[in-house]
Amino acid sequence: MSLLICIFFMDVSYGQGGDKFIVVLDAGHGGDDPGNLGNGYKEKDIALNIVLEVGKQLEKTSGIKVVYTRKTDVFIGLKDRGKIANKANADLFVSVHCNAHGSQAHGTETFVLGTHRNQTNFEVAKRENSVIFLEDNYEENYGGFDPNSPESVMSIVLSQEEFLDQSIMLAGLIQKKFTEKLKRKNRGVKQAGFVVLHQTVMPSVLVETGFLTYKKEGSYLNSKKGQTEISTSITKAVLEYKKTLDINIGDVVFLEEEETRETELPNEILRDIVFKVQIATGSKALVPKAYNFKGLQDISRVKEGNLYKYYYGETSDYNKTKTLLEAAKKKGYVSSFVVAFKNGKKVALTEAIKTATN
Repeated sequence: MSLLICIFFMDVSYGQGGDKFIVVLDAGHGGDDPGNLGNGYKEKDIALNIVLEVGKQLEKTSGIKVVYTRKTDVFIGLKDRGKIANKANADLFVSVHCNAHGSQAHGTETFVLGTHRNQTNFEVAKRENSVIFLEDNYEENYGGFDPNSPESVMSIVLSQEEFLDQSIMLAGLIQKKFTEKLKRKNRGVKQAGFVVLHQTVMPSVLVETGFLTYKKEGSYLNSKKGQTEISTSITKAVLEYKKTLDINIGDVVFLEEEETRETELPNEILRDIVFKVQIATGSKALVPKAYNFKGLQDISRVKEGNLYKYYYGETSDYNKTKTLLEAAKKKGYVSSFVVAFKNGKKVALTEAIKTATN
């Protein structure tokens, strides 16, 4: 089952920043926190150089305002980074980092806030979240949050649910620019529990631009050429995201390389639980008829906030959703995914499965 989402945006205005489209750029780490030091390179310096170049490029575009969480080599707490973005009423928050691993891992990956889906994603989040230990009164500031606890990380992921579609949209565009233009290895759009994303109330992504621990990639990221190319790709992704809103069109699909494990449940009807396949999201109220959805029958539409979400099929047997999912993908909805409802209210899939297996 894939996290991927197909997004339709139509008739969208800037709900956060008014006339100006405000982008907050966040260079990871800084000051006493160097970030990772793979091959002797400093993550904090590379991230700052990339962010400053992205800002320089974005500021050339009329209608865009750039706000930085830091422009120099200073330490800024994760909570404060979020406060800067929220105070600015930003439309986007982009946090830039460099990755590290004990293997020959390399390539780019962009994260949105969500439940880490494997140990690797958790380790990335844990490394980036551990900076809170450098902050005064971190236990009070973060309500007892423990970066080393998977349960603690999972508890923070619900706050950005309303911005998830837009965050994935931007993350997908960033990865696309890295892959198609720069030919970088695409490690996908992923979810994990990053505190810095949790603190923001707008579409937000965390970009891991590459692995400093991989010698060739570390050298590239530490070079002027590499930093300029990475910055240009991020800039173009942000501008394309904004253009999608400006011209009121969409139909953007993002792919994630990693797969998730299917969960098998008993072949029985689950009381009070209904599963549907979400195939699209958008601000336009399309008639839920087959001619609007590539011939698919049994389409339902639900309005959530200013968006409409479109679902295909309905079953109380989770194992039968595989058939529905395959049918949707064959029709071209390659990013469709399963959603659960309990007593008519949408609930997390993990909650529905847990309820059914208790």
